[in-house]
Amino acid sequence: MDNRPIGVFDSGLGGLTAVKELRTILPNEQIVYFGDTGRVPYGTRSVKTIEKYAAQDIRFLSSMDIKLVIAACGTVSSVAPHVGMAIQLPFIGVVDPASKAAAAATKTGRVGVIGTTATIKSKAFDKALHTLNPDIQVFSRECPLFVPLVESGWFRKDDEIAKLTARRYLIPLREEKIDTLILGCTHFPLLWDVIHEVMGPEVALINTGCEAAHTAAALLREKDALGERPAPRA
Repeated sequence: MDNRPIGVFDSGLGGLTAVKELRTILPNEQIVYFGDTGRVPYGTRSVKTIEKYAAQDIRFLSSMDIKLVIAACGTVSSVAPHVGMAIQLPFIGVVDPASKAAAAATKTGRVGVIGTTATIKSKAFDKALHTLNPDIQVFSRECPLFVPLVESGWFRKDDEIAKLTARRYLIPLREEKIDTLILGCTHFPLLWDVIHEVMGPEVALINTGCEAAHTAAALLREKDALGERPAPRA
């Protein structure tokens, strides 16, 4: 048993998609969330800046006496996972959990990845998928406007700006005949309905924050570190 909280961070509100799943599967856990809305987005920054921001975010959460850090940020998980791996606490990013889910889900071996500019340029998802299965074909696409759309509240199915942007980004991926698409930023699941409408029902969407939450739950169970106090509800 360990009633210390789980620490979760992201560049903005996207990481709340991971928190939502954590609260569902681990209702007794305390969660400390840091959304760096003052410096969002991370995906257009330099590697050095992303590393600095990640270190600062982790340092802040570590001051809260947490038991685990989740980088619910595709950019940090892709570009600067070494920053989290260097700390004394257990650390989970979103790349490996989502890649495992995608490798298990695909039937054709044609997997798409969408993310921030920094995430896609890092090729972190490509490497993780090819480690799991060298035969998987990966089709990647930068979607830099998705994060600002979500942070501005323009992510609903009937938002014309969201629909037009999604079509511009996603139709080339649809034409590649992928059957699985990794939403490589935790902001992107908030655009789930819009993305699903463009890609069609035959394409499985992988929620990175959700997969990271399930990985965290499995790790805490393995370490016998689950919380046993009901978490307070707002």
